[in-house]
Amino acid sequence: MIVGGAWRRSVSATVRSSAGARCQGFSAPSSSPSATAHQAAGCENNVSQLPCRWFSILSAYKSRIPRHKIHLNPQFNNLVFHCHETTAAAVDTSDPQCQKFEYQAEVSRLMDLIVHSLYSNKEVFLRELISNASDALDKLRFLSVTEPELSKEAVDLDIRIQTDKDNGIITITDTGIGMTSQELVDCLGTIAQSGTAKFLKAIKDSKEAGADSNLIGQFGVGFYSAFLVSDKVVVSTKSPKSDKQYVWEGEANASSYTIREEMDPEKLIPRGTRLTLYLKRDDKAFAHPERIQNLVKNYSQFVSFPIYTWQEKGFTKEVEIDNDPAEVNQEGGEDTNTEKKKKTKKVIEKYWDWELTNETKPIWLRNPKDVTTEEYNEFYKKTFNEYLDPLASSHFTTEGEVEFRSILFVPAVKKDDIVNSKTKNIRLYVKRVFISDDFDGELFPRYLSFVKGVVDSNDLPLNVSREILQESRIVRIMRKRLVRKAFDMILGISLSENRDDYEKFWENFGKNLKLGCIEDHSNHKRIAPLLRFFSSQSEDDLISLDEYVLFLVDPMDEVAIQNLKSYKEKNFVDISKEDLDLGDKNEEKEKDIKQEFGQTCDWIKKRLGDKVASVQISNRLSSSPCVLVSGKFGWSANMERLMRAQTLGDTSSLEFMRARRVFEINPDHPIIKNLNVACRTCPDDPEAQRAIDLLYDTALISSGFTPENPAELSGKIYEMMGTALGGKWAAPSPMPQEYGSAGQHHGSGSKETQEAEIVEPVEVGVQK
Repeated sequence: MIVGGAWRRSVSATVRSSAGARCQGFSAPSSSPSATAHQAAGCENNVSQLPCRWFSILSAYKSRIPRHKIHLNPQFNNLVFHCHETTAAAVDTSDPQCQKFEYQAEVSRLMDLIVHSLYSNKEVFLRELISNASDALDKLRFLSVTEPELSKEAVDLDIRIQTDKDNGIITITDTGIGMTSQELVDCLGTIAQSGTAKFLKAIKDSKEAGADSNLIGQFGVGFYSAFLVSDKVVVSTKSPKSDKQYVWEGEANASSYTIREEMDPEKLIPRGTRLTLYLKRDDKAFAHPERIQNLVKNYSQFVSFPIYTWQEKGFTKEVEIDNDPAEVNQEGGEDTNTEKKKKTKKVIEKYWDWELTNETKPIWLRNPKDVTTEEYNEFYKKTFNEYLDPLASSHFTTEGEVEFRSILFVPAVKKDDIVNSKTKNIRLYVKRVFISDDFDGELFPRYLSFVKGVVDSNDLPLNVSREILQESRIVRIMRKRLVRKAFDMILGISLSENRDDYEKFWENFGKNLKLGCIEDHSNHKRIAPLLRFFSSQSEDDLISLDEYVLFLVDPMDEVAIQNLKSYKEKNFVDISKEDLDLGDKNEEKEKDIKQEFGQTCDWIKKRLGDKVASVQISNRLSSSPCVLVSGKFGWSANMERLMRAQTLGDTSSLEFMRARRVFEINPDHPIIKNLNVACRTCPDDPEAQRAIDLLYDTALISSGFTPENPAELSGKIYEMMGTALGGKWAAPSPMPQEYGSAGQHHGSGSKETQEAEIVEPVEVGVQK
């Protein structure tokens, strides 16, 4: 006999059957297959309503298998056992109605995967189990349309959760379809054998699928999440298709489970399923009623069936209290016949009762025409813990390749930092069940992380993880459509008659849109109309690109515009770069000016050396003598400041880009005209050389660059001021007589007066 299967440590204890179940008491002697089948058929009475199957057991007789007969098949990576005899190990049980089954091989492996890998947060166990209960109720409601006898028991369709915090027990009861004994084996003992998935497939095959048949638990592993927090799980279920109620019982880290008929009359239920979780020692805090209530509100608030939790309540009442004996003695001297007033006090009497915990109709499933602005605002404040109404909202449904519903909001104030991409602003639901609000750019780019809202999809799996989101084609399509809707919503604010709304938006989130120019090239056409700048026509009011932008004063403006490049087929021009073309060139005049000042440009370049790439005649200046601009591929003054802050002292790249600066001179300015004369008459004059240095340093400051040596620059300015102003306001003094008598002067007169007498004034580079 050849048995193939995946190798696990527990294979020495048991070998699973292909159907995922093994019945206690079966034996398989080395007789013919017909004899084995006959013996299996003979145990019908021991296995109530279970079809007999083939089972091969390698358990207690593991030692009978020769070691040299075990071979590894490399092609299939399976173990092949050659043996001539297999015998089932008998397991004693005190309950004759209880049968023991082995999990299918993959199930025990899956349980370990679920506990340690699939679910990163333990509290999702309740979400999964409630979703399964909701499926059972949906299934019953759907089947009852064609089979009314299934709902003959007049029981409300609901889910009830009761806790025992002292003993660490949680009980979840639904009045749904329930399961038969065979369905317990198939659904809870076999991997991905979800009853919901089978049900949907049957509906699809019969072309009876309807709009309300989008059930949740299609993955088939939600039930096993109970073992995240439980040592033992007991499932008691009653199907309307069966007269008996069965109990499934399994423990964590076990390779088998049991199924028995429920014989206790007090535990019988008319229909549905009751799950009892016996929590682990470290997880007993989940059994607190308030904790359960909060988890239901967070994850299952919008499940379409009512969810009741067992809560402690109280009411106030007045009770009589005994009179103080001392007061009785004091009042004894008075009229004893007067009836004494009875004293009472208010006490709170506590009791336990069921409390509805969830809302049954999510606002995003309603028709937008039926939802008022006040309802949107109330939902926004309640969901995101806000106190101000949003600036705008967008309620929409997308259909086609991907279907989902969403409500998006633009907040009135900014809370998070611009670079904080991990926010709690988007709540993702799958079929009305909350999945997560912890995203890192999967649903929205980081520059739109300020947008808040809910997204409900029917196309994502319930146990979606970040890895699934990152790789899912569905999520990429959802992201594209969500971003488009967000821009439409912001554009609506900009077109509003109330101009203050967009000014408030821009004050809070304008930098986010500028960041979008840098990061999101595909949406430039949507971002550009939303940008606002100051201009020469409106130094106090922000205007859009449609109104001609001039001033870029924010540190992010230059980088944003460089990435934007153009707007409505018009390219942006940086006036701080060389070769500026304003469209008013006079070629003949420029030729004459270059011929006249060409020698001066070479002279200035020789003096400045490597500080500039070139010296040119400027066509952008009207009142200033000179300006320092960046080369076509060099950094502007603003960019240099930004890069200097980022390089943290590494000036290697700064030195290279600084060499791209271009020194432009204004030929119509008197200072440049004087320097032109000096270039022709006395190019080596020290005063003329110092004037060039001072012009360059002054241009650094006026053009937005940082001087290399501020102290040296200030010294040059003071020297030039002393030269220009020396003796201008000095009072007349009898200095010639003193000098004539003494021949020298040491004690009278100020320092400035002495310098004025020694140094002759030079007018080069000084405008009077």
